Amino acid sequence: MAEHPDLTPAQQQVRPSDEDRDRAARRLQEATAAGRIELTELNQRLTEIYEARTQGELAHAGRGLPEPARTDSLVVRDEPTSRFAISVFGWFSRKGRWVAPRVFTSLSMFGGGEIDLRDARFASQEIRVRAFALWGYTAVVVPDDVEVEVRGFGLFGAFDRSAVRSGRATPRIIVSGLALFGGVGTKARAARR
Repeated sequence: MAEHPDLTPAQQQVRPSDEDRDRAARRLQEATAAGRIELTELNQRLTEIYEARTQGELAHAGRGLPEPARTDSLVVRDEPTSRFAISVFGWFSRKGRWVAPRVFTSLSMFGGGEIDLRDARFASQEIRVRAFALWGYTAVVVPDDVEVEVRGFGLFGAFDRSAVRSGRATPRIIVSGLALFGGVGTKARAARR
């Protein structure tokens, strides 16, 4: 078995989880769809994945394929951690490791908040952040390696579109909503590794 450059010798001996196996299988299926491996080889490698007893053996099944991008592991099957945030005369913060739902809604009224998606995982290939800032402010921080579309509307307020990124890898984030006598800011920042 060949050594995998990203795994230390100790990590190579760790047993893989079901999620690790599913991720490796998806990688092989995508490689087959792209024409990198033949169907007969896919079958052989899938057998290697489901018989793998260590991370090293699991990594070996992906030999000769390009390393997956960070965005390849962003969409997960886990349940969303939260679906909304509200601040009235206060502040909310949704950041760190969390699972963002297909639709996340926030309301800032005479207050503010921050929705930071850099460490988030997504419940879908496309998620929507609906931000309503009524005499308040909401900051939406998105990773710089995903596609971002901003569709919000400012009425006596501002809806910032500086984080718009098109033609990037999935997943896709759509920021929409209303800024009434308030603002919704969008910022693209380097994703945390």
